[in-house]
Amino acid sequence: MPKAQPGVVSEPYVRRPYSSLAENDLGECVRLMGRSALFAGLSTTQCSQIATSGRARIFSRRDFVFIQGQPVRQAFLVKSGCIKISLLGRDGREVILRLSGPGDVVGVVGMSARGSHTWSAQVVEDCSGFLWEASHFDLFFEQFPMIRRNLAAILSDRLSELEERFREIATERVGQRVAHELGRLFKKIGKPLDDGCEINLSREELAQMTGTTLFTVSRLLSAWEQQGFVCPKREAVLVRDVQRLLELGDNEQ
Repeated sequence: MPKAQPGVVSEPYVRRPYSSLAENDLGECVRLMGRSALFAGLSTTQCSQIATSGRARIFSRRDFVFIQGQPVRQAFLVKSGCIKISLLGRDGREVILRLSGPGDVVGVVGMSARGSHTWSAQVVEDCSGFLWEASHFDLFFEQFPMIRRNLAAILSDRLSELEERFREIATERVGQRVAHELGRLFKKIGKPLDDGCEINLSREELAQMTGTTLFTVSRLLSAWEQQGFVCPKREAVLVRDVQRLLELGDNEQ
């Protein structure tokens, strides 16, 4: 397959049948909105008003929610699973900006301007959630100004995180960067298991997020596995002791 170019759709847009919200889904959507930063400050009644125009939706691993360059048409509230937000370079290589998990709303940026997506959103772990059309969000922005204020705060937080990651790349050793990124992912998308917390991200994707190579990430994870902090898997990393991992990263030579 030829390498993708920025702003050009390189994969078919995923369209699957979706259903209107049943009563139990409506309640679940309202509860999830209550934990979402985008809808913070809205009452249960207001969340219910918004939820009634939503749709239940499921995405499978590797599905695209949207692709860089496509028009902004819909927004998706993640209930379960994980989505990676990424950019394509001129040479077709992927740069991962962040991962979105439960409570995050994907695709809302640029909706009011009816622009095109400046990044792609691809599922890295089977995803379920709730979807709204852009026309509905036009009404939400007008009727509930709090949503716009919340969106501004979310964008500010994202910028701060990108600035922190840039600082790490410029000033920290690679071991520190990888450890700190695992710490952030542990809090954001970690899935608790009996023997630790699993982060559904491949070693290659972790390397992309930390500005290093697959070889270096594999070497670090193997060394940390011997010390009992992590257990690398084929498409995930099991973190057994995040505190000791972060301490090790701070002292990485």
